[in-house]
Amino acid sequence: MASTMEPAANHPTQRPLERSPLASPQGALEGALEGSLIEQLASGVRSVSGGWGLAQDSAIELLNVSENVVFQVEDPSERRRAVVRVHRSGYHTHDEIASELDWLEALHADARVATPRILPRRDAGPIASFTIDGEQHHAAAFEWIAGQELQAGSALSDPFHQLGAISARLHCQARRWRRPPGFLRKRWTFATLVGEKAHWGPWQHAIGLDAAGRSTIQRTVDRLHEILRNHGTSEARFGLIHADLRLANVLAQGDALTVIDFDDCGESWFCFDVAASLSFIEERADLPELIAAWLAGYRAVAPLSAPDAAIIPALIMLRRIQLTAWLASHGETPTARELGSGYTAGTVRLAQRFAADGLAHLLAPAN
Repeated sequence: MASTMEPAANHPTQRPLERSPLASPQGALEGALEGSLIEQLASGVRSVSGGWGLAQDSAIELLNVSENVVFQVEDPSERRRAVVRVHRSGYHTHDEIASELDWLEALHADARVATPRILPRRDAGPIASFTIDGEQHHAAAFEWIAGQELQAGSALSDPFHQLGAISARLHCQARRWRRPPGFLRKRWTFATLVGEKAHWGPWQHAIGLDAAGRSTIQRTVDRLHEILRNHGTSEARFGLIHADLRLANVLAQGDALTVIDFDDCGESWFCFDVAASLSFIEERADLPELIAAWLAGYRAVAPLSAPDAAIIPALIMLRRIQLTAWLASHGETPTARELGSGYTAGTVRLAQRFAADGLAHLLAPAN
């Protein structure tokens, strides 16, 4: 993969600005991000850009604000373009970020899944740090990747077959990879996805959720807890995964797909990656066909047992509830404003169907 010099407007990460209230207690990224803070962060990026070999007079443009703040940095003298991600304080520690980059570097070296190259720094390690108003911010830089995000409105059967194969390759590499000392990433379990330790906040605060809906989702959550407890977390089915392999984190250039944004990678059920791939499109009529395509792609690369495939509907329901909580805890983002209570209502509908048949129809063509 080579960095490109396509116009910035073509980069798939140039999305509407989002702002996150799940911020540092110190308030640097809490609530709405003011223009002055964006300028401060951009200045911070400029102050450390030389470590990546980027000129001090590089053009810095805001690409996206969500969990992190992402900038495009273009060095006109070298005709180089990079993506710099400034991490939100209070979500990942320095060690967690370093561990993400360790895995991404290993994947890039393995070359079986297309991933962005991490830009090395001239000083120690790939992570830069700078301070704003007494609060430290960490940043990492990546090569510019050409391509467009996969679109929910397009035909997705072929991409999902590829995503199944990509997921299998990720999982195979994760199983055989010897992790460096101190490797640390979050564990995505029932408790941290939708339970009492949920990283993205309580689903009970879902936008527009009424008492009846809360009762419906609670019954589903209780059932999911039982199913996942019985399924277990053996090494055969639970390990290091991307954990956010949704359409927005897959760039297509022709038929080639590149996986980006490993910010949420961590330990979870391997089949949670297909649930994440279906984020925000869980009520599509062709979901059974997409799951079948994913399974076929996965099994073309690695074995997947019938019990592990059978848990997919439960993981889709789990992910849907997790995202419903995310929208509530990120209520000021464009995504939350766009989807709002309608997404919550859809979660209640899905929970009702899960209570009726466990979403068994989703595996009808494939399992």
